[in-house]
Amino acid sequence: MLKIYNTLAREKQVFTPIVPGKVGMYVCGMTVYDFCHLGHARVMVVFDMVSRWLRASDYEVTYVRNITDIDDKIIKRANENGETIAQLTQRFIDAMDEDSAKLGVIRPTLEPKATEFVDGMISMISALIDKGFAYVADNGDVFYSVNNFEGYGKLSGKSLEDLRAGERVEVDTHKKDPMDFVLWKSVKPNEPSWDSPFGGPNNGKGRPGWHIECSAMSSQLLGNHFDIHGGGQDLQFPHHENEIAQSEAANSLASTHTHDGQSCQMVNYWMHNGFVRVDDEKMSKSLGNFFTIRTVLEQYDAEVVRFFILRAHYRSPLNYSDQHLDDAKAALNRLYTALRGLVVEVADIDWRQSQAASFKAAMDDDFNTPEALAVLFDLANEVNKTKSLASAALLKSLAGLIGLLQRDPDEYLQGLASVNSNADEALNVDQLIIQRNEAKQSKNFAEADRIRKLLAEAGIILEDSPQGTTWRRA
Repeated sequence: MLKIYNTLAREKQVFTPIVPGKVGMYVCGMTVYDFCHLGHARVMVVFDMVSRWLRASDYEVTYVRNITDIDDKIIKRANENGETIAQLTQRFIDAMDEDSAKLGVIRPTLEPKATEFVDGMISMISALIDKGFAYVADNGDVFYSVNNFEGYGKLSGKSLEDLRAGERVEVDTHKKDPMDFVLWKSVKPNEPSWDSPFGGPNNGKGRPGWHIECSAMSSQLLGNHFDIHGGGQDLQFPHHENEIAQSEAANSLASTHTHDGQSCQMVNYWMHNGFVRVDDEKMSKSLGNFFTIRTVLEQYDAEVVRFFILRAHYRSPLNYSDQHLDDAKAALNRLYTALRGLVVEVADIDWRQSQAASFKAAMDDDFNTPEALAVLFDLANEVNKTKSLASAALLKSLAGLIGLLQRDPDEYLQGLASVNSNADEALNVDQLIIQRNEAKQSKNFAEADRIRKLLAEAGIILEDSPQGTTWRRA
């Protein structure tokens, strides 16, 4: 019996799909203006694992993960680069797909782009205006009136008063309330725009806000009421809170004018994966501890990274460091080494078998991958002792359900040696220290700082002393 921790209910709940045997799942995807980072990798791998286990549990899954291809950052980056928005976003969509495939992520059932659903967003905004949940400001922007939605704050567990006191809200004199959020942005110079019926100084021309896109796409592709909505913990407020307000107000029979009817529940189960941290600090560009997937894959095999992500429970913080990646590599090596020299095929699983039952119990307990991986290590120990082909087949079959151990062991171990060699070649630490010392001696401090930063991004800490410069891994 599968149980899922529901952020909305703040407890684990038995999973009961709306339609027996079928699951509709929507996950907030990437804004494609740059390469994907480790936080994106965690979202990709976590919800790939969730969809794989749902399918292994005999559910027919429709997995939707959107692509935000219109956004302030996208417009700014395209203008800076002197390229079109379509050129910029397609380049980073292709890069995202490459990174995702390397991590063993199965493509979602549907990957809608925001720009393909603008008509649906306009329709939803129109419904919100008609029902009194939104208004057109004097500058042509359309805002959602949070005071008019009685359930606002139920996902974050905070009242509007708490949110006003605790959140830093951008000041906008066009809003009726500081907590109101934008649904439609009136057209500005050098920005793409669409026609709308909203009126205002620019005759309704503009583009959608960020929050409305997920409400419109999820309702069009999965219906007004669906099973699971997922994303990173950082999206819980305000993005997911705003999605609920938009969707439940637009799709209900109620309006603020009549106060009749009942709210239409948007989602039954809200899932949020934990933050990625770097040496116990939240990963962020502002802190300078920001790692792209591509940077990490220069040093580590992609399956090692996937294993590292699954080794932690999806709701727990994931602490990135070279030491933790090295530990993950050593652990995955042990699993592959157990299969080395054995001719093993994936086989049907007898869930009555004790280790299979333990694996299933772990996964059914809110996708407890650390406990599930412990079962794999028990099986690996058994294979090492007995060389049992049945145990080896079960090990490979169970691991395959979460996207692990499907390569030939010899090819994996040889590939790992190649990755290590490439990483050493790409970053010659001792040579870079020599170059940095030469830069300092010639008073080229900008170059010396650049080299220190380059090494720090790779997890190398330099320590200067009268005896010279030494280095260690962070």
